[in-house]
Amino acid sequence: MTFKRLIFSLLLVAALGCLVISCNKGKKAKKSVVSGLCKVMCDESFKNILDDEIQVFEYSYKDASVLARYIDEASALDSLLNENTNLIIAYRDLTPNQKKILKGQGRAYRSRRIAVDAVALIVNNANDIDYLSVNDIQDIMTGKSTKWGEVYPTALKNEPIKVVFDKNRSGVLHYMKDKFNGGKDLPIEFFAQGSSKEVFDIVKKTRNAIGVIGVSWITTDMKSTAATVEEKYAELENGSNQQETKFSDEIKVLGVRTEDKIKDYKPYQAYIYDGSYPLTREIYAIDASPLGTLDHDFFVFLTGSIGQKIILQTGISPAAVPVRIVNVGGNN
Repeated sequence: MTFKRLIFSLLLVAALGCLVISCNKGKKAKKSVVSGLCKVMCDESFKNILDDEIQVFEYSYKDASVLARYIDEASALDSLLNENTNLIIAYRDLTPNQKKILKGQGRAYRSRRIAVDAVALIVNNANDIDYLSVNDIQDIMTGKSTKWGEVYPTALKNEPIKVVFDKNRSGVLHYMKDKFNGGKDLPIEFFAQGSSKEVFDIVKKTRNAIGVIGVSWITTDMKSTAATVEEKYAELENGSNQQETKFSDEIKVLGVRTEDKIKDYKPYQAYIYDGSYPLTREIYAIDASPLGTLDHDFFVFLTGSIGQKIILQTGISPAAVPVRIVNVGGNN
């Protein structure tokens, strides 16, 4: 080997070594992006679903931690606009004025619908009413009907209707104001319990109560803790895009019908997806974090294939993954 060829060989080896080191550094840099701490503010009625999202995300990225704070929707929006957080889950997109505020702060944002949720109406098992029309609900929410007997001839006809919400500024309450009272405060006395679980618990033991709650809190599959996160992840990787919702038997879920239909529908996933169930709302992930941060990575996860399949498994309708309509049994 000539001296020149030797020098060339040594330089080539050195160059390849630098390339390998550079690639390894690139891999490490890429890995380090999906690490650290992410903070997300979330409306409390979405807690069950976001807990599952976080569990699988942290399993997928061992160096990443997601700290979720479950508060009312209005406080989550306030936190975003006051620059106290960069990622929130809410039941409405930003208004033009809120977008203007973020732009004035020099913050780029991205907003994406991640699911279509349902607001469920639940009553005690002693209540012999099985469904309400949309007009019936409006009469209850605006104070026109204050006793159960003013809605239907029922064994509870002389008992007052006790309306129960989760929180005073929650997304559920905001939805009902918009739907039934033009966005104004409901002109009735209602009871804010502090959490969706407390709504469920009070309806379970109060025969004249009607609870207004996110549907994920009443699906029995949300109670299952037997599967490990490894088993959940494997199912998400290989599972079919199909979910049959079953509701808790500790309370009664009311069917709801529109005035132009004879049939009522309960908030099964199939009826949320095709619009038959009338009390539905959109769920948005809103991210104002810089690209390359863990907050943004979690936003991408929520809107990606695995994140959407997690939503599919909770009984509500994901925004991106097609839902196969399945026979849920019975007429509603």
